[in-house]
Amino acid sequence: MTEMRWLDDREQRAWRSLMAMQEGLGEFIDRQLRNRCDLSHADFQVLAHLSEAAQGRLRPFELSHLLRWDKGRLSQHLGRMQTRGLVSRVRCLEDRRGAVVCMTSRGSELIEAAAPQHVADVRSAVIDQLTPGELATLTAIADKVRDRLTLLGEIEAAGSFRRRSVTGHPGTASSTTSASAASPP
Repeated sequence: MTEMRWLDDREQRAWRSLMAMQEGLGEFIDRQLRNRCDLSHADFQVLAHLSEAAQGRLRPFELSHLLRWDKGRLSQHLGRMQTRGLVSRVRCLEDRRGAVVCMTSRGSELIEAAAPQHVADVRSAVIDQLTPGELATLTAIADKVRDRLTLLGEIEAAGSFRRRSVTGHPGTASSTTSASAASPP
């Protein structure tokens, strides 16, 4: 059995600083958007991705991937945004089975009003506080951690799929299945 590797003082400080920065930045951005435009940061992210998409529409799975949200979170959030008149969901014309998420004119008005001040807030809180070298380092670190999280998510999803295919139930293992059925391919 591998011995537990606790964080040393330097690692602990880095971890806690990262968490404090992430939480503080998220709270700041969310507060600014809510106060100015009655949008949450999550609303802003959805609308920003839709505004950048071809024809202002995306399939839910595409939006989920861009936001790094699970299907349930996306569905619930889109439902709230739809109730507020910010987005709509319409049947996909290409395959007639799925849906596409579209920004409404109200959503478009709000993102256009919010974007300039949002950029100013991001500059004030982060970008303008860093030298070009620090910004490059921050980008490299963020990309490296994001890539690792993507890999860990894929590994986790593969493990969940294996458990589900063996037992028929997500996230559980069954002693009634044969050892060969439980082995990964």
